[in-house]
Parts: sequence; structure tokens; C-alpha cells
Amino acid sequence: MNLSYYWYETAHWLLKPARAATDVTKTLFENPDNPFANTAYGRTVTAACELFERTTRRYEKPSFGLATTLVEGREVPVAERIVWSRPFCDVISFERDFPGAKAQPKLLIVAPMSGHFATLLRGTVDTFLPTHRVMITDWADARMVPLAEGSFDLDDYIDYMIGMFRSFGPDLHVMAVCQPAVPVIAAIARMEAEKDPCTPRSMILMGGPIDTRRSPTAVNELAERRGIAWFERHCIAKVPPSYPGFWRSVYPGFLQLSGFMAMNFDRHVNAHWEMFEHLVDGDGDSAEKHREFYDEYLAVMDLTAEFYLQTVDKVFVRHELPKGEMMHRDKPVDLMAIRRCAIMAIEGERDDISGIGQTKAALELTPNLPEDRKLYHLQPGVGHYGVFNGSRFRAEIAPRIRDFIATQEERAAAPARTLA
Repeated sequence: MNLSYYWYETAHWLLKPARAATDVTKTLFENPDNPFANTAYGRTVTAACELFERTTRRYEKPSFGLATTLVEGREVPVAERIVWSRPFCDVISFERDFPGAKAQPKLLIVAPMSGHFATLLRGTVDTFLPTHRVMITDWADARMVPLAEGSFDLDDYIDYMIGMFRSFGPDLHVMAVCQPAVPVIAAIARMEAEKDPCTPRSMILMGGPIDTRRSPTAVNELAERRGIAWFERHCIAKVPPSYPGFWRSVYPGFLQLSGFMAMNFDRHVNAHWEMFEHLVDGDGDSAEKHREFYDEYLAVMDLTAEFYLQTVDKVFVRHELPKGEMMHRDKPVDLMAIRRCAIMAIEGERDDISGIGQTKAALELTPNLPEDRKLYHLQPGVGHYGVFNGSRFRAEIAPRIRDFIATQEERAAAPARTLA
């Protein structure tokens, strides 16, 4: 049995005395009555204490913290409400209190279930709040779901997608960020094959691994080289007894985070050293930006083992979707069935997670969807994160998404206008 989770918990327990001593030291050197408080020596000590605390901390699930937004030029309050719930996922709706506002398109953002919480897409949500009725999937941390709730695999994920789409109606637009691109298009293909009237109006696929044989990245090559047995042996562990999901087999968040960090290890080391220097120099603004980023980046969740292993096997090793071999339960996932749901594929020029062409493949694998319902955008100068967040996303990608959704809304309204 893989004991990494137990060693991880033990390490945190052993660090408690050191963390307590560090907290006391930091408090002493921040006290204005301490003559060393505002000296270079004092700032160096407090900076070292904070860095130790942050590198040994457990980062909890962050909040969205989106209290207000602008609708039609007016600042209005925003409230979060759960509008759909299952053991492994809630859907949060961001309700805006603005009576009399014009009707706006309904947008469901499907957050990646790949280690980070949905709050990683805070900026994505914030960007669309003024112009859309925004909802987002809030996936559960697998260690917090009791075994009595059953398993959760890729088939269950697709079932969840179909359930959400049917619940929120046919006037829905779906945005899949990275990993969910496969289950989202698979769910829509199944609904299209059954001529389901609740099939979403459009899907926006952003940096998703539709066909990882194209421009394979280091992540893709690792999956093919290692094979599923290696991942099962080295990445899967049992949840310790201190959590509700005790004894559930999971891919632990801390192992995922170590993989994320290893891909750009030098960058993370330099970022922490720069934060240390900012704290010593008294540059609070720069240090706060570092805190905000890493409070989010270092907060991770566990994935169920069955979902993770199925995804690696079907998506990254056997490439079942682009080969036409993928099944959902006992039925084929046939992308040829997609004839109504418009598709927008978005990729980043410097994406080192999903290479160029992997998401665009969705447009080529759906020949029965009219060309005027397809759109492709390659964003210059951005990596994986920049596809869904940051200044270029807000200035260049988001406006194209808004225009794409508006076009689908106009197309849907056209028959009604003609009949009138």
C-alpha cells in the first residue's frame, strides 16, 4: 500500500512545534515596542518566519470573494447560491441583485477537476459577471466525501454534466476549462445522439485535451511512457482516518501539487526568494501579490482514484475520444452526432499542458456540425493559465467569447422572429 498520505500527515504533525515557535518569534519581532522591529535585522527575521510558515502551511479552500459587479454601468451586490448539488459537486450561481436588468445569456463554467479548487477561476467568473448569468461547478475534495457516498469515475462525471445541462435548460452556454473539455463534449455528444431538447446552445472549450496526440507536451508524453500501472502504483493512496473520506482511494492533492511545482521549480524558488526580499525591503504591495497568488495555487484537493486513473488511461494513453472508441456506460460517444451545439475552441500559443491543436481537434471531429457554428481562436503570447485568466484573457479572449455567445443567442432567436 502507498503510505505517502500517512507520511505527509506525520510530517505536518511533527512540524507543529517548529511552526508554533516561528509564530511566537514573528510576533515578537513585529511588536512595535521591540527595538529591532523596524530594523533590517528585524525585517529579515520576520520575513524568514513568514516564509517558513507559508511553506509548511496547509492551504484551505479559498473563497470567491466576489461581493459586487457592474451591470449596465451600475454596481450591484453579488450573492452565491447553490442551485444543483450531488455528493461530488455543487453548482454555484452568482446572483446579482438588479431588478429590471435586461435578460442575459446563461453561462455554466465547468472548472477543472485536476487538483485546484474552482476558485482558481475567480478571474474568469468576475470577467463574465457583468454580461452573463454565471454559474460554476464546485467540485468536492474527495477526502471530504465519505465512502458511503460511493465512487466517482469518468462515467459519473459525464452523468453529472448531463444532469446539469438538463437542469439548466436548452438556453445554456457551457465553458469547459482544460480537463473538462473531454467529459463536456462527451456529454453533449450523448445528448445530441438522443436528440435531447436540453442540449446546450454552445460549448466553449479552452485548452482542453481533446486529442493529446497532437503537439504532445511533457504531461502527455509522461502518461504514454509510464502507462496506467505506474500511476496506480505511485500516485494512489488511501485517505487517513482524520478525514470524512477515510479509506477512500485518491490521488492526493499534495502529490499533484508536487508535480505542478516540479514543472517550473526554478520559477517557484525565485518567486519565494523575491517575496523574502520584498518583505525585508518593506515592499508590502509586492509581497501581497505573491501571497494572493500562492494562497490560491497551493490550495489543492484530492481526486478519486477511479476518476484519475480512467482519465489518464482513456484520454492520455489510449486516446479513445479522437479514435471514436470512447464509451459512456454501454453507449458510444460519437462526436459525429453533434449537429446543433455550436463549438468555440481556444488555445494558447505557449501552453505547455495542452499543446496547440489538441483543443482545435474538436472542430475537426464534428463534421456534421455546420461550419458557421464553429470558431477557433489561438491566443498569441499566453500559456495554459493565460487562456482563462489574466490581462490578455480579459482584453482579447473574453470579448471573442461574448461575441460567440451573442451570435448563438441571435441564431436561436431568429426562427421566433421569423414566425412573428
